[in-house]
Amino acid sequence: MEKEYRLEIDPNILKLLGPNLYTNIYYVLAELIANAYDASAKNVYIISNKDSIIVEDDGKGMSYENGDIRHYLDVAKETRVTLEDSYTNDNPPRRKMGRKGVGKLAALSVSENVQIMTKVDGELSGFVLSRSVPDTKLLHPIPENAIFFNQIQDSSHGTSVVMLNPEYRLHKTHAAIKRNLLKIFPMVDNDFQIHIISENNRTIINSFEKEMIGELGTLELIGSEFYSLEEYYHNPFPEIEESNDLFIKKPAITEMLHLVNKYGEQKEYKLEIKGWVGTYKSTTGRKLGDKTDFPDNFISLFANNKLGEFNILPVIGKNRMNEVYIVGQLHIDLFEETELPDMALSNRQGYKTEDLRYQVLLNKADEILSRALSLRNKYSDINRGKRNIIALEKQKEKDKKLETAVKNYKANLKNSLSKNIKNIVRENISENIIQQITDETSNETMDLLGIKSEADEKRKKILLSQTENDKAFSDVIYDMLIYNEIPPQAIIYSNSSNIDSRLPLRTNIYEFLRNLFVDTYSKEKLYIIYVTSQNMHESWGCHMEAGAGWIVRNEYTIFNSNGYMPREPLYNGMVFQSSNLANDGRVSMDKGNAEIFVENIIHICSFLGYEPKAHDENFERLARLTDITDN
Repeated sequence: MEKEYRLEIDPNILKLLGPNLYTNIYYVLAELIANAYDASAKNVYIISNKDSIIVEDDGKGMSYENGDIRHYLDVAKETRVTLEDSYTNDNPPRRKMGRKGVGKLAALSVSENVQIMTKVDGELSGFVLSRSVPDTKLLHPIPENAIFFNQIQDSSHGTSVVMLNPEYRLHKTHAAIKRNLLKIFPMVDNDFQIHIISENNRTIINSFEKEMIGELGTLELIGSEFYSLEEYYHNPFPEIEESNDLFIKKPAITEMLHLVNKYGEQKEYKLEIKGWVGTYKSTTGRKLGDKTDFPDNFISLFANNKLGEFNILPVIGKNRMNEVYIVGQLHIDLFEETELPDMALSNRQGYKTEDLRYQVLLNKADEILSRALSLRNKYSDINRGKRNIIALEKQKEKDKKLETAVKNYKANLKNSLSKNIKNIVRENISENIIQQITDETSNETMDLLGIKSEADEKRKKILLSQTENDKAFSDVIYDMLIYNEIPPQAIIYSNSSNIDSRLPLRTNIYEFLRNLFVDTYSKEKLYIIYVTSQNMHESWGCHMEAGAGWIVRNEYTIFNSNGYMPREPLYNGMVFQSSNLANDGRVSMDKGNAEIFVENIIHICSFLGYEPKAHDENFERLARLTDITDN
């Protein structure tokens, strides 16, 4: 008996929906892969040829005799009506992804004519699904002797979808195809593998976790069924204790909703959000390679493991710079609850935003995003702190090289001078005289030899000596230095909000100060800004800094607060600036002290070789940061 393939839909619908149903080749592939998943396939083959794109699977196939083909051609008939319909017959059963019955039309978005070939235990069937179908609704049959399979020849069942002369093309590289597919179809493992085949190349996708989770610097896992992803996350800073906070696990987020189902009944349903959200270590190399590529920063929504909306970041985000690091997948199966109205858009690329389920999800997703961004900020702080540690170690190495170079230089100079002097004057000269001449000569010529320039290049230039209780006043001084374009890396300010000016992580402050004040052959001394107050007087650390600065004769400037009188060795009769620091953190000063403040800032910048801004510009800036009175 000759087989007839009758389309149970108005052919004009294919003309309208065919080319417009999907806007991206990967959405089409996701639909076809989902069909294979629902058909209990273990392998899906995506074959890219010169004149076709083929999606072939080893699923259960479709029997003409048993009515599977007729059911397939009954387009737009809901495929999940009861709870029993929602699962496959596998062991363990898979939760079906399809529902609307229009995913089979996905291939028509790519090609005007699509060959559908299938087999079940030796029974072969084939027909051409086309955008242009005659009024008879009969599709062109493919003779059995023309039905062929590329990869499942040895299987007794399976289906092949051949998109002829495709209007879209896959990316040239398998890496890009794999990356895009994993973003929209994460349900791959050893029991469901995707094979990418082109020419003589083959790539197998059987795990999304290793690909995506391994690239992350921070990660939040939501729901116990996703806790296993911890295996693929690697702490980027295992040697730093604070980095343990970059990875967190939380229970699934739940909320009970009262909804009206398809039968008009109002019932209570549990909306449960599971999944993961993280941030990339870096965005380097993450530029789009092709217009069909999906962006790398996204939060996707899945229901029954099928993509429902690729990216909700534009909805919940605030266009913040660090949102480029965000990536995640949230699973909300209630979006596809069989007995509730379908909330997916017809193109399967989004949801009806007015649905209560969607609104609740957005509120919860906003909280998840905020946590992810906080973790990203912590990652940045730790990363920059680690770089500061490395920079400090390099500085110590340069100082050590400088010390060795100076000792060798002086030793060689002493020997040469001793020999040459004795040859010239032909008299015995004491070692002390030669040592004195050596030291004076070497110190005068050290800069000319250039052996200290590299060690001095990245040294800290300013120490802001202060206490945490005076932070509000110290912040004003720091802001004025930065305003005059002194780089934060040149300033040591232990209570700064800028990590580039804070002490490196896990650094002992006294060892750090020893290195800066004592253990260095560099002639570049720190300029010290003392923020003096009663708080400073009671701080042991500030006394250490003041004593060290006095011993090595560092240049310094005093900024005073709340009428405190600086003590020796700091106070030597100089005129110093004075301000008032209120309990609420407000800083005030009279106009005369504001003038002294500005002149001090200009002096510090000029002394260190930085070009300060004009006096009036600095005064205007200071007036925005503090309260300046006429008295």
